[in-house]
Amino acid sequence: MELNQIFVMQVLFSVFMAILFIQSGLDKLFNWKDEKAFYKEHFSKTFLAKTIDLLMPTITLAELAAGFLSGIGVIYYISTGDKMLACIGMLLANLSILMLFFGQRVAKDYGGAATLVSYFIVSAAGLYFYW
Repeated sequence: MELNQIFVMQVLFSVFMAILFIQSGLDKLFNWKDEKAFYKEHFSKTFLAKTIDLLMPTITLAELAAGFLSGIGVIYYISTGDKMLACIGMLLANLSILMLFFGQRVAKDYGGAATLVSYFIVSAAGLYFYW
């Protein structure tokens, strides 16, 4: 494995996604009751209102998987040269952001959706560097 600009970018993108999604997923786990109350209120006037009991664990698992696969994957990549786990982590990061973006749009939280665009650009660029 050669230390070059692409390798450095791959590592930086993966570390960014690991921090982002591990923190977000753990925050949901440790503050489940408050997070669930927020989701119920946020989606109360949408067709997703009755699906919060399914949405919460789904997005939490997706975020934790994206974060841990990005983190473990980048360590594995650095130590072995195999980037598959890190690439899967980056793909899951993209999918997680798309799920969050969909929810924000459905809830008509256009400001929240707009904020997610910058995260999506970073995650899509990260995936590009791995491909």
